[in-house]
Amino acid sequence: MFGDGFDLNTLMAQAQKMQEDMSRMQEQLAAREFTGAAGGGLVSLKLSGQAELLSVSIKPEAVEDVETLQDLIIAAYRDAKSQLEKVVSESMPSVPGLGM
Repeated sequence: MFGDGFDLNTLMAQAQKMQEDMSRMQEQLAAREFTGAAGGGLVSLKLSGQAELLSVSIKPEAVEDVETLQDLIIAAYRDAKSQLEKVVSESMPSVPGLGM
């Protein structure tokens, strides 16, 4: 115990619990998949919880215009990434000491 009631053991225990909570959250997130879609479902893709691109699905009618197809792929990616980021931001406050 240091002056002013500072307890290093308590602080270390809190830090270890926070690290365990973060690891658990990362494992849960890694197991999830996030699907993004654009153009009314003409293009869809899946991201892992670690933002790794897992799959892309393109309906044949989306292939007619390459420029539009490119925009749809980007929009679908942003949709999936937005879902992932929302889950991450909602999970953070549940980890003690990280709530903003």
